[in-house]
Amino acid sequence: MTSPASEENPVFAASASTPGEAVVDGTSLVIRGDWTLSDYEHLKGVVSSTLTNLSRIKSFNLSGLGRLDTAGASQLVSLLGAERLHDLASREGAVAPEKSALLCAVCSAMANRPEPELARVSRLTRFLAETGEKTDGIFQLLKTLNGFIGQTLATLFWVLPRPWRWRVTPFVAAIQETGLNALPIVALLTFLVGAVVAFLGATVLESFGATIYTVNLVTFSFLREFGVLLAAILLAGRTASAFTAHIGAMKVNEELDAIRTLGLNPIEILVLPRVLAMMVSLPILTFVGMIAGIAGGAAVCALSLDIYPAQFLAIVERDTELRHFLVGLSKAPIFAFLIAIIGCLEGFKVSGSAQSVGEHTTSSVVQSIFMVILFDSIAAMFFMEMGW
Repeated sequence: MTSPASEENPVFAASASTPGEAVVDGTSLVIRGDWTLSDYEHLKGVVSSTLTNLSRIKSFNLSGLGRLDTAGASQLVSLLGAERLHDLASREGAVAPEKSALLCAVCSAMANRPEPELARVSRLTRFLAETGEKTDGIFQLLKTLNGFIGQTLATLFWVLPRPWRWRVTPFVAAIQETGLNALPIVALLTFLVGAVVAFLGATVLESFGATIYTVNLVTFSFLREFGVLLAAILLAGRTASAFTAHIGAMKVNEELDAIRTLGLNPIEILVLPRVLAMMVSLPILTFVGMIAGIAGGAAVCALSLDIYPAQFLAIVERDTELRHFLVGLSKAPIFAFLIAIIGCLEGFKVSGSAQSVGEHTTSSVVQSIFMVILFDSIAAMFFMEMGW
């Protein structure tokens, strides 16, 4: 007996519905329950799991079919096929007349549905489409980066005249993290690269009897390029990833939402101290890298070329102009700003999972190294054209 509550309260009646199912009973398939749009995902799973056993089914029973709509009827067509379901629904007494009419209509519509024609795309068209997608992705990335740079600079210019808003403690802590802790690895790496450059230079110049110019090669290369480039690449891999992981973890834990709820600016709190600390740390690391690289070259010259430190320093003092040092050092703040901005931006772009943190951490390292090398090549061409 039907409860009066179920007749008067549609919410109660909907809760009593039974999702559709297909039960295999020996060689018979029994369809029962409600096949409606509200259970569409469940019905798709029922169809996919039943199709594997359909080959041994001999008979079909639709008497247990409950409520039905076009979404459920389309799933029944996917399970039984349009022709077979039409025959079953047309049999007298198989299902209620209104359900039979609906099933027949859906079967006719799906049986006469033309197969979609696969668009034939040439390789050239596909290549151009993929190139366009990649180009648009790069454009959107640069657009987002420019917007974030503008937002950061606007916040910086707003904070600078207000000393009471300066966050000195995070700034000093970021300098220790990005600068002091990176000194040993930067010095070791540039020393070894300086030794390698000296070996290569001596090997090539020996054929011309000009091994003495190995000193100039090492000095110019580290003062203008290698010192700042190696330090920037190391910080791009070491520090940009740390910025992204830290801010990304804060976003996953909803700490950024808490900061905004308190009426605070995340850029002022999280981005500015890191950006300013990087712009202080990288010039120092660049100077250390220059000295360590030249020291590595001097060690090789002393051990292999009989160019002892006193003579090495005399050649450096005689042939090296101050502008080479200034050219190399002038690029450090720009590289530091780009690395810090990209690392923080990728942290803000983290969605909400640990996988997203890893993906954006990798992306920040790749983008930082790419931008550093790109701007270094542009700066090299500019300084060459200017004669500096």
